[in-house]
This record gives sequence, C-alpha cells and structure tokens, in this order.
Amino acid sequence: MAACLCTVLLSGCFTETTSIHGFVPTEYTLDQIAEGASREQVLLTLGTPSTTADFGGEVFYYISQTRKQPVAFMRSRPVDQTVVAVYFDDEQRVARTARYGLKDGKLFDFSRQVTPTGGKDTQFLSRLVEGIGAGIGE
Repeated sequence: MAACLCTVLLSGCFTETTSIHGFVPTEYTLDQIAEGASREQVLLTLGTPSTTADFGGEVFYYISQTRKQPVAFMRSRPVDQTVVAVYFDDEQRVARTARYGLKDGKLFDFSRQVTPTGGKDTQFLSRLVEGIGAGIGE
C-alpha cells in the first residue's frame, strides 16, 4: 500500500507542465487593428502593451512566451516567444502591424515570412526577444 501511495505522489513530480506568459492575441483580434486605426482603438482592442518604444515613431510591443517545465522541481525553459508590434505614424495612427517570433534562433517576421536585416528597430526587437527568457519564470 505504501508503494502505491508513493507512486501516486511521485507521479505528479514527473508531469511536464506548459505555461503561457504575456498577451497572446488571436488572428481575429489582430485583424481588428487596421492601418489608420487610432492609438485609442489599439489600446481598447489589445489593452496596455508589454512595453513601448519611440525610435522615430511610437511602437507598442505585446510580448508572449510559452515555457515548459519537464519535471516539477526543474527550471522551466522557453519554447516559443512572440512579439506583436504596432507601429504608429506621426498622427498617432497605425502605420502597420507585425508579428515577430524566433525561428531557428533568429528574429522572424511571421507576416512576411522573412528574417529582418539591419535597422534600429530590428536590433531592439532582437534584444527584447532574447532577453525575455532570462527574466520570466525565474
């Protein structure tokens, strides 16, 4: 009986858990943010951004991360990261939106299926996505 009880109690320790942190927008939600939408419409639809930037124009970043923990007492590790960026023009209207993630360890733009090269914004996004894993879940 004791062996059965120990087996049942320990089985919970060896169950992999998956957790999602941050904002995970659906395609429907992102479709609601059209070019020309106001800053207020973005805030009403997507909520407060995870972080913002003002490099030649305001940008809202909505960040999410999926982490897996193989065993209850081990550290979780990131398995997926996504950054949704909403770029505004000088009139505080949406200029464009982009969804970035990691593909083979490099920043990847899901909407255009390309890996961005050069530019201040790409460097900022790279540091942002790379730095997420170090701060969440520790």
